[in-house]
Amino acid sequence: MNSTPQFPQSLPQFPQSFWRASSEIPSFPPLAENHDTDVAIVGGGITGITTAYLLTNAGYKVTLLEAGELFAGTTGFTTAKITAQHGLIYHDLVKDFGEEAARLYFQSNSEALEWIIQTAQELNLSCGLTRETAYLYADKGDEKTLRQLEAEFEAYGKIGLPGEWQDHISLPLSVDGAIKLPGQARFHPLHYLKGLLDVIVDKGGMIYEHTMIGEQVNKDGGMLTLHTEQGKLTISCRHAVSASHFPFYDGGALYFSRLHAERSYCLAIDPETDYEGGMYLSAGTPARSLRAVEWNGKKLVIVGGDNHKTGQGICTFGHYENLEKFAGELLGIRGIPFRWSTQDLVTLDRVPYIGKTAEDEEIYIATGFRKWGMTTGTLAARLIADGIQRHSNPYTELYDPSRFKPRPSIKNFIVQNANVAKELVAGKVEIIHKKTHDLKPDQGAVVFHDGKRVGAYRDPEGHLHLVDRTCTHMGCETEWNEGERSWDCPCHGSRFSFEGEVLEGPATLPLTRLESGE
Repeated sequence: MNSTPQFPQSLPQFPQSFWRASSEIPSFPPLAENHDTDVAIVGGGITGITTAYLLTNAGYKVTLLEAGELFAGTTGFTTAKITAQHGLIYHDLVKDFGEEAARLYFQSNSEALEWIIQTAQELNLSCGLTRETAYLYADKGDEKTLRQLEAEFEAYGKIGLPGEWQDHISLPLSVDGAIKLPGQARFHPLHYLKGLLDVIVDKGGMIYEHTMIGEQVNKDGGMLTLHTEQGKLTISCRHAVSASHFPFYDGGALYFSRLHAERSYCLAIDPETDYEGGMYLSAGTPARSLRAVEWNGKKLVIVGGDNHKTGQGICTFGHYENLEKFAGELLGIRGIPFRWSTQDLVTLDRVPYIGKTAEDEEIYIATGFRKWGMTTGTLAARLIADGIQRHSNPYTELYDPSRFKPRPSIKNFIVQNANVAKELVAGKVEIIHKKTHDLKPDQGAVVFHDGKRVGAYRDPEGHLHLVDRTCTHMGCETEWNEGERSWDCPCHGSRFSFEGEVLEGPATLPLTRLESGE
């Protein structure tokens, strides 16, 4: 890299993750023939790689399968905070799950944090791992959020968490209070995971990219057979792990109705004023997150937040502009070298689904990490590896995918699926006035073309790309995401490139491409 980077003076035209831009990302071939293994792990993010690391170390024959490229999902587009302070969560856990379950949630995430640190030290990984104090704060004058933060701190006391109340924070922000949680950490997730991959490969683990696994799973005599999406190749295994963000295997659990997808945004800024350190998160809305990162001898600050349900945001570029305004007022901005966004899945009760899909099946899932995949993805890997090895784990019941907590799950289930129904209808009846000739270079929109509504994008060279924007998952109409140049489904969060290729599930089939006539 250039040792004296030149920063753009405004938001970059195209999104680029800092983590991916600052890493040498390894590549692996696609699966080319039928394959036998002990454990097939679907998904090449932190959960899949950590699970593969644990099981190869335990002597299992492990195969890791990634639909696209490694680190191209949520793990490559995170804020990379390693913390058990997950926003306003512990008050709700005490209310809905009980004090012991809330304590186990903290304990499991704290153990994951320490495991990451210990593993990085054991492998001597240069991954920017730094201990930091985390802060959850309420903006001044936001009485509702202050009351929620006070209730959260009360929950800390009930379950014995090492939090401290502060009336002020070191940032130049006016706050009414904050919860301080020492002993947390930050790191470069891809440099860390590259170290785990090296161990996996050295111990005989197999890794295949550009290999999408379909929903069909055959079960016969204790063996499982997975099929690639086009059904051409099979993978035989005794255990299968879905670490693919949205589960590749549903098994009648209807996960699409029990999860919703949210997008959030990040800027990496070169601040005009010194950033003293610490990891910060606002308790209210809009969400605001801050942490430092080192790059080429400079300290950048990652500013995140502005989350919304996928496919249902305002002009998505506006979310970046909101973060730019916040960061400029708080720290000043010399430049913004990187911007990116990510997608997270949220369960009905905000606790991840981790474990067996059914008692008599050797298929495990890990999903619904909300925005805290560094710890929850790691604890998921440890929990699943224990399950495969038949080791007991104290967190199995808490994260059981089959659980159903009447409160708040019933309310959230009704609200989420009513929203899906609304979006399904709205996309079919919306009135469209724009035509393809109205599109300028690097502009996308829903247009009226040859007598029907279609998705259109004119690339910077002026070429027109048309797709049938009907999501291949359940038929909702996708919406144009200007900030990422993608078609996003407002119903269940599937995302597609402007050419129609799948970027995010649950959809596994691409959008239909149409002839432009130009």
